Amino acid sequence: MSKRSIMTTVSALLVAAATLTAAAPAGAAPASATPAARGALTDVRIADHFDLSAGQTPENVTLLPDGTADVTFAAAHQVAQITPGGRTRILATLPAPADGGVHTPVLGFALTTGIVRTPDGTLYVLYATGTADLTGLWQIRPGHTPQRIAALPATGLPNGLALDQNSKQLYITDSVLGTVWTVPTTGGTPTAWSTAPELASTGFLGANGAKVHNGALWVTNLDKGTLLRIPIDTRNRAGAPQVRASGLVGLDDFAFTGRGDQVLAALNGPNQVVLIQPDGTSTTVLDASDGLQGPTSIALHGNDVDVFSAAYTTATDPNLLRAHLRGSRL
Repeated sequence: MSKRSIMTTVSALLVAAATLTAAAPAGAAPASATPAARGALTDVRIADHFDLSAGQTPENVTLLPDGTADVTFAAAHQVAQITPGGRTRILATLPAPADGGVHTPVLGFALTTGIVRTPDGTLYVLYATGTADLTGLWQIRPGHTPQRIAALPATGLPNGLALDQNSKQLYITDSVLGTVWTVPTTGGTPTAWSTAPELASTGFLGANGAKVHNGALWVTNLDKGTLLRIPIDTRNRAGAPQVRASGLVGLDDFAFTGRGDQVLAALNGPNQVVLIQPDGTSTTVLDASDGLQGPTSIALHGNDVDVFSAAYTTATDPNLLRAHLRGSRL
């Protein structure tokens, strides 16, 4: 992909994200940050910068045991590895669709989205292209060419990806079709695991980030600004979604802090990171003054916090912000 094509792609992302921000209803933002709330994160700093003109818009992240981050660069449809010292290495570039991705639903460009990693180093990555030959779940094994192992509807937008290590099941959110798909790590035909109305969009993107935690799949809805908990029963069937937090329009990906159901979450359009308590209350702990540029994903290594910003709404300095979460993990 040429630099001109990448910048056209990024521009399309900016327009879409700006539309989302403008459409957010009044009063939907989280509580303003207070000194006590900001004190939850210390040692806040920008640790790395990425090349917007090369499509290095970090969308999602999975961590290695040493804190190294494997990241999807959405606009470049790449997977990169970023060491704790800040060295970036491209692991894979997925094949570009013949039409350039113009038929990708809602966004109009091809993009890599969710990513997870298994202990043997295998990566699973979602790719949305609007074409039947490429849209789906891809497997990247060390030393091997990336391979699509599960096709997903070209009319959808696979976005969030979560792994249940015990059952070896992957859960995939579709932000356009309002569906959670499940597929084993060996690949195959996906099963529509949940199509609950809580997953649907209100015109832009619905079900988004996803994590397996304490016997449930947790999912964000970007349009509705909700954090959902969907129980997983012993037969891998979906229970009824429970709204655990609301009023957070632009809610993208998130990470559990290791303190029960407490969550750090990225609000893309509002350009904030919020700390969500188990009772659903939230406080802003990071914003533009800290260097955020439209945060998309968060990862924790112990009490060290990585926040990736793709600059979709700012068109300036996609970056990695690092901070320290105060207190002890449970």
